[in-house]
Amino acid sequence: MIAKLRGILDSFGDGSAVIDVAGVGYLIFASSRTLAKLGDRGGEVSVHVETHVREDHIHLYGFADKGEQDCFKLLQTVQGVGAKAALSILSALSPDEIIRAVAAGDAKMLTRADGVGPKLAGRIVNELKDKAVNVSLGADIAATAPAGKGAAPANESAAVADAISALVNLGYDRSVAYGAVHAAAKSAGADAGLDQLITGGLKELAS
Repeated sequence: MIAKLRGILDSFGDGSAVIDVAGVGYLIFASSRTLAKLGDRGGEVSVHVETHVREDHIHLYGFADKGEQDCFKLLQTVQGVGAKAALSILSALSPDEIIRAVAAGDAKMLTRADGVGPKLAGRIVNELKDKAVNVSLGADIAATAPAGKGAAPANESAAVADAISALVNLGYDRSVAYGAVHAAAKSAGADAGLDQLITGGLKELAS
């Protein structure tokens, strides 16, 4: 299995590129974000690779960084999301934006990707929400709490949810509101109240 390629960028195609490794051209399929990061033809490039072996073909999917590769694999755990749909989503949104949209329950944000309708976007959010634990707001607040205090109590999670709802009611997209409150809570710490989270969230949005 091919896990990584380092060579010379030979050419670009529609959603793909050819990398020349010691005289052998490897065709990789990639998101528009990764293709944009490869630079100009003739330059040296290095990409992480996911190899898909099927009865009728072997496809190589390239990624500029490990985070995008991990998100590519995570998206395909959802029923109905194949490699093509996963690359489409990664072309429209960064891995951080995808995880934030899932954590915030913002299926609409995922529909920015070509070929992803409301039904599939909703399924992605529903099936991945429990897998977004590493970026959940509660975990981040607990990480900023002083040693010995442990995890953030439930009322803090309620304050976070209320602060997000308040920003949504002001007209901000849910994922944008989630990100702003997320950042405000990390800065303010475990004792932040609702007013502080709303004010902090608005400052984040204005910065």
